[in-house]
Amino acid sequence: MSFLPVDLQFFAQEKTEKATPKKKQETRKKGQVAKSTDVNTAIILLLVFIFLWLIGSFLGKQTMKFLQYMFQEYLLFDLTPENVHSLFLEITKQAVIFTAPLMFMAMLAAIASNYLQVGFLFAPEAIKMKLSKLDPIQGFKRIYSIRAIVELLKSLLKIALVGLVTFTILWISIEQILILALIPLTDSLSFIGNLTVTMGVAVSILLIFLAVLDYMYQRFDHEKNIRMSKQDIKDEYKKSEGDPLIKSKIKEKQRQMAMQRMMQEVPKADVVITNPTHYAIALKYDGEKMDAPVVIAKGVDFIAQKIKGVAKHHEIITVENRPLARALYDQADIGDEVPEELFKAVAEVLAYVYRLKNKV
Repeated sequence: MSFLPVDLQFFAQEKTEKATPKKKQETRKKGQVAKSTDVNTAIILLLVFIFLWLIGSFLGKQTMKFLQYMFQEYLLFDLTPENVHSLFLEITKQAVIFTAPLMFMAMLAAIASNYLQVGFLFAPEAIKMKLSKLDPIQGFKRIYSIRAIVELLKSLLKIALVGLVTFTILWISIEQILILALIPLTDSLSFIGNLTVTMGVAVSILLIFLAVLDYMYQRFDHEKNIRMSKQDIKDEYKKSEGDPLIKSKIKEKQRQMAMQRMMQEVPKADVVITNPTHYAIALKYDGEKMDAPVVIAKGVDFIAQKIKGVAKHHEIITVENRPLARALYDQADIGDEVPEELFKAVAEVLAYVYRLKNKV
C-alpha cells in the first residue's frame, strides 16, 4: 500500500485560530475594528427625526413667520445692491438658526453611534497614505470581492425594504394626500411635515434592525479576517515572551551561577549537617555579628553530595542528624537564620563541633 506525502507545514499556515489579545490590540491601533456604517446612519436618522417630531411645530411656525415677514417687507424694498445683500444675509441667518439644531443633533448621534461600536479610538495609521491602495489590480479585486458582493446585496435589500415601508405609509395616508389641494396651506404643510417625520421614524427603526444584523456580520467578518495560524501564534509568543529554548538555557545558566555562589560559601561554614545521603545543610555562626546561626548552603541528592565534597575538601566537620537535616531543609532558606524551635538542636551540634576544634 502506498501513501501520499502530506506537507504538515501547509496546515500550520492555515488561519484557523482566534486572534490573540495582542493581535486584536495591534489591529485596533491600525484602525481595523468591527464597525457598521449602517448603525451610524440608522441612529442619526432616528434621532434627527425624533428631534424634528419634538420641535417640528415650533420650526414650522418660525418658518411661516419669516416667510410672511419677508414677503411683506423685503419684497417692497427698492432693488439695490445694499437691499439684496441685506436680504441674503437675513435668509442665511435664518437658515443657520433653523438647521443648526438639526446639525448639532446629527453630530451628537454620529459620535454616540461610533462610540457604541468601537469606544474611544485614535488611529492615525488608518489615514496614512499607502501606495498599495493605488494599485489598480488590488482595487479591481476589492470591487469584485465577496465582501463587495455582500455589500451590494445589502444595499439592494435596504432599498427594497425602505421603499416598501414608505409606500405602505403613503398608501395608508392616500386619502389625505389626495385632498391636500382642497385644504388650507398651513394644514397642508402640517400634514406633509407629520407624514415626513412618520416615514423617517419608521425607516429609521427598520434601518436599526438591519444595522444590528449588519454589525453582527461585521464582527464575524472582522474576527475571520484577523484569524491566526498556529505558526503565527508561536511566532508571537516568541516575540513577546522569548524563545522557550533560550529562556530555559538562561534559567539553567542562572541556576548554575547560583549553585556556584552557594558552593563558594561552603568553605566558610562551621558545620555541615547531613541526612546522610539525601540532605546537606551548611551552617555558619559568628557570635559577635550574628544573633543565630545562618544557613549558607543546602541541597538534596546530587547537590547534597557536592556540598559534602566541598566540605570534606576544606576540612569542614560533617555531622549526621537525620531529623535536624530534614527540618532545617524544610524550614529555612539560604541566608535565613535557624528557626527558633531548632535552636537547641543546632546549639548541641555546634557545641560538639567546637569541642572537636578545641574551641571550648
